[in-house]
Amino acid sequence: MDAAGSAIDDAAMARALALAAEAAVAAEIPVGAVVLDPDGAVVGEGRNDREETADPTGHAEIVALRAAAAARGSWNLSGCTLVVTMEPCVMCAGAILQARVGRVVFGAWDEKAGAAGSLYDVLRDRRLPSRAEVVGGVREAEATELLRAFFAARR
Repeated sequence: MDAAGSAIDDAAMARALALAAEAAVAAEIPVGAVVLDPDGAVVGEGRNDREETADPTGHAEIVALRAAAAARGSWNLSGCTLVVTMEPCVMCAGAILQARVGRVVFGAWDEKAGAAGSLYDVLRDRRLPSRAEVVGGVREAEATELLRAFFAARR
């Protein structure tokens, strides 16, 4: 990836981190996500809203994918990048692949439920009809600290 692409990822992760912080204020697990079109423009964003909506699919990635699909007028998000503060779970990885997102950038690793290389590697599974490029650990310390502080306050 070139310097311009890295700067775009960093700016998108900054926005995802801000969304994650909003989720924490709303008593949601602090995860935020942004979908970028092939030119690097934001076409969708979201944060966890599972508690607020009583929707088990209310993960930041799903919310952002829905917003991006609505903005683009198509479920097919080929060429797009999803930037999220935490490694996607199995459900979100499945949705990412169904939407044909080509690239996923995430911050914190999820050793308990991650599906982008930690516990599972759904996003790069060659047995599946589509795969995504995965870049993990972008602004990892910030993303991890948001999660750590959130759960420490609830213990």
